[in-house]
Amino acid sequence: MGKHDDGRMGLVPALVRSTFLVNAVYAESGREHGLTPQQGQLLCVLMAQPYGMGELGATLGLAKSSLTGLVDRTERNGLVRREPDPQDTRAIRVTLTPEGSKLAEEFYAETCRRVGKLPAGLSAAELDTLARLLGRIVLDNKVPVVFLEEGSLADHER
Repeated sequence: MGKHDDGRMGLVPALVRSTFLVNAVYAESGREHGLTPQQGQLLCVLMAQPYGMGELGATLGLAKSSLTGLVDRTERNGLVRREPDPQDTRAIRVTLTPEGSKLAEEFYAETCRRVGKLPAGLSAAELDTLARLLGRIVLDNKVPVVFLEEGSLADHER
């Protein structure tokens, strides 16, 4: 065992390593649903609403060419489609197809289940503190909504 047997480590290594942990779970869940991590992100973002390509690129942090390739591949798989933007006839929006919506919901539910198991050793109070602190970091850094709040899926379906 090392010097951090009590679970303590510095903030930066803890955040970076937790990112790797969540990304690994996300990728594993995606593989089981036939999705790349990027396609999984795209579907989860589109669960909330259709997006224009510019908004989608900004939300996902992708350059135009990378986003176009991602949307093209996901469209070929029948999971998303491009449609005219009702507000701007020159623009298009990307939206989930019925098959994409179903797969997104399955992927989302499975990913929530798996990520939710990661802090299983924490008490209810520790979980609340962790969620509150991570939530503040996310909000303070204006991270776009790339994954719905738990419970938002049910709200979204109404």
